[in-house]
Amino acid sequence: MEYIYTALLLHKAGKPITEENVKKVLAAAGITPDDVRVKSLVAAISEINIEEVLKSATTMPVAVTATTTAPSTPTAEAKPTEKEEKKEEKEEEALAGLSALFG
Repeated sequence: MEYIYTALLLHKAGKPITEENVKKVLAAAGITPDDVRVKSLVAAISEINIEEVLKSATTMPVAVTATTTAPSTPTAEAKPTEKEEKKEEKEEEALAGLSALFG
């Protein structure tokens, strides 16, 4: 988790999430950086819009509650466009990659 926290801290500070910056933050926190994890994190984060992920993470519980209380009918559901589906797939792949890193 400390690697994710490092990326979020760098993002919040407006600094680029680079291998060098991640290593500096981890070292400053007294953590010996693992080069493989750092490289994997930077590669995975480069594909993600952190602002969008943070916004969707804070609104997700509301959406889950709303969908569980509403009746589920196939005709009432809005079909996502192809562009939205690709975007969701890309975000899911990136998040799956991150979860594999930190199991």
